[in-house]
Amino acid sequence: MTSPEHGPPGPQRPAEAPQPHAADQAAGAKEAPESDAEGAFWGASDGAERKRKRRWPRVLIAVGVFLALVVAGLGGLLWQRQSSYNGNIDRIKGVMPDTGAKRPGPNVEGTENWLLVGSDSRAEGGTTGEGNQVWKPGRQRTDTIMLLHLPADRKKAYVISFPRDSWVEIPGYGNQKINAAFSFGGPKLLIETMENLTGVRIDHYGAIDFEGFKAMTDALGGVTVNVKQSVYDPARKKQWTAGRQKLDGEEALLFVRQRYNLPNGDFDRIKRQQAFLGALAKQAADRGTLTNPLKLDRFLSALSKSISVDEGVSAGDLRSLALSMRDVRASDVMFMTLPHKGTGMRGKQSVVFLDGTKAKQLFEAVKSAEMAEYVKQYGGGNSLGTVS
Repeated sequence: MTSPEHGPPGPQRPAEAPQPHAADQAAGAKEAPESDAEGAFWGASDGAERKRKRRWPRVLIAVGVFLALVVAGLGGLLWQRQSSYNGNIDRIKGVMPDTGAKRPGPNVEGTENWLLVGSDSRAEGGTTGEGNQVWKPGRQRTDTIMLLHLPADRKKAYVISFPRDSWVEIPGYGNQKINAAFSFGGPKLLIETMENLTGVRIDHYGAIDFEGFKAMTDALGGVTVNVKQSVYDPARKKQWTAGRQKLDGEEALLFVRQRYNLPNGDFDRIKRQQAFLGALAKQAADRGTLTNPLKLDRFLSALSKSISVDEGVSAGDLRSLALSMRDVRASDVMFMTLPHKGTGMRGKQSVVFLDGTKAKQLFEAVKSAEMAEYVKQYGGGNSLGTVS
């Protein structure tokens, strides 16, 4: 998928046409597509479905579907096919910072932190997953950046979204938008940037692009979202009608990529992405999927072929992680956005200014494994519902 509106971030790009939100302005010398998959969700059913899902086995949908942690599913089907699914997953060499590099100290024992990103390139096909080059200098961006924190008891999961235009220090490049790190130096530089910003050690990395979401949506037979009010997307000449909309893969891409004409521009687009991901996960965990071996297999195959992880993630790691989180429900996953002070300009770039004091409190809660206390004190979490 290509997206002509944006190019790789950089400090010298001239101003472009007005956009619906200041944070949407891109900067850089070359144009590259957007990648939009902000937000992350666990699929779970309610009421009677929850009672049914208490028995083993059940399907666990990884946060944002980025990790492809669907390693438990209709009993014999999964155990027969897990080798195939694992073989589909692309493992990237050299993603983690080099041994000896200055990095934050180890995390609290038992906790785990994942950097999850959405990537895209100027290519018709996928850019993550089986057989795809994950990063090409200057041609890819990561407009979705999330930190997944898993506490030691695995009773909760916390997902922190980082605005793509956050103005931060990138090692070796000075102050830039955070998504410039991926364009400049790929996953490794983005991890270094995140660790430098947060003081939190990143244990693992996971990436997926929208071609993967498209394939998964179609494998499920479409997903349903609820649009708050009718709106027209002039960039893609698409009219959205208020009410429930069932999306196929192509429509899902249009839905999550719109920013023009949305009341809050990029921030409303984030809400759309979250709503879509929640619908995708819920559909994947629906009884109609769980009890249909062919449908489930198509989804798991599409999922596992669409993601990339660091080379240190083994099949056993994924299986153990999924098993350790088998009791996590949708209500146990907390989603939040990194505290910020809004948008502004740095040269010709529109950027998001972080709230240093509040962000530091959040990072400290992650490092000290006190996220439950942090949420009690400061709140947090994004709920699903109708979107602009």
